[in-house]
Amino acid sequence: MKNIVLFGPPGVGKGTQAAFLKDLYKLTHISTGDVFRNNIKNNTPLGILAKSYMDKGNLVPDEVTINMLEEEVNKFPNTNGFIFDGFPRTTSQAKALDLFLNAKNTPIKAMIALDVPEDILVKRILNRGLTSNRPDDQDESRIRHRFNEYQTKTAILIDYYTAQNKFYSVNGVGSLEEITKRLIKVFEAF
Repeated sequence: MKNIVLFGPPGVGKGTQAAFLKDLYKLTHISTGDVFRNNIKNNTPLGILAKSYMDKGNLVPDEVTINMLEEEVNKFPNTNGFIFDGFPRTTSQAKALDLFLNAKNTPIKAMIALDVPEDILVKRILNRGLTSNRPDDQDESRIRHRFNEYQTKTAILIDYYTAQNKFYSVNGVGSLEEITKRLIKVFEAF
C-alpha cells in the first residue's frame, strides 16, 4: 500500500497532480477541503461540529479534523493507498495520522512537496481567481497572508518527515506533464 502526503503551499498544484497520480496508481485521493465540505453539506455530526467553529471564525480543532479523516479512510478498506492533500497541516496532525495508519499496518510512505517560488504562485492564484469566484484568490495581500500561514504553521512538517527519511522535494515549475514525470520518478523510488 502506498500512502503519500502531497504537500506544498496554496496554488502549487497539489489537487491537479493528485488527480493524475490517483488514476495512475489506483489510489484514493483524500482532500481535506472536500471532506470538510461533504460533512458540512450532509450535516454529519462532525460536519455540524466543524461548522460551529468555522461560523465563529475559529480553526477547527485537530481532534475534529482527525476524526473526519479517519472516518474517510475507513470508507475505503480495499484501496491500494491514499494521497492526502491538505492534511496533515500540523505536527500533531501528522503524529495522529501516523498512529492511525500504523495501527492499520499501512504507514505513510512519503511526503512529496511541490516546490514553486512564491512570486510564481501568486501569479497562478491570481489567474485562478479570475474564474474561481474565491475572494481569497483575487487579493494579493490575502494570498501572501496564506503563504505566511503556510510558512509559519505548516512548513515545519518538512522536518517531521525528513527525520523519518520520508521527505521528497519535487520542482513544481514547468508543464503539467513535466511535473507529473518528476512526481512519478519519485513515486517509483519507494
